[in-house]
Amino acid sequence: MFLSDRDIKKAVQAGDIIISDFDLKRLQPASYDILLGNKFMLTESHGIDAIDPVKKIFARTKDVVLKKGETFVLHPGVSILGISIDYFGSERYVIQLHGKSSLARLGLMVHNTAGLINPGHFLCITFELCNLNEVPIILTPGMPIGQLTFSQMVTEPEKSYQKLNHYVNDKWKIETPPVSVSRGMKKTKKKTT
Repeated sequence: MFLSDRDIKKAVQAGDIIISDFDLKRLQPASYDILLGNKFMLTESHGIDAIDPVKKIFARTKDVVLKKGETFVLHPGVSILGISIDYFGSERYVIQLHGKSSLARLGLMVHNTAGLINPGHFLCITFELCNLNEVPIILTPGMPIGQLTFSQMVTEPEKSYQKLNHYVNDKWKIETPPVSVSRGMKKTKKKTT
């Protein structure tokens, strides 16, 4: 069962869904829009013949952090990682990331397969951004980039996601919430960098 806008609003007010900073303007009938951050990770394709996940052979990566007012040009066929401005999670609900249809029609994919956020996982999500169009797409930090849906579980999970420690060595791991984590609805807006 998916939560409606009313359910999402109530769950945020009750603290059952954490979204920093919750903005009513981004609440859709059955989803919540999230924004693109200013940090990207690019694969350095030179210097490696192939990636081999089984043998743990990976290409080197490069972090790019945009300053205020800068944009990122995503060229056709290129896949990069990006991160959300929004920090979110829930102990009670399964959260799923979806692309926005307006961007999908332009050829922008925001995740390949990793769109599921388990209960107990609190994060600024990593986007798997890929341009499937034949022309470049400009990415602007602060732009609406995806939407979250929230599903109720039939029973409580047996395992705690926080205790599984999947992301101990992940340099994109963000365990500490931003200063203003929303435990209710706030009118103040978080500054983007």
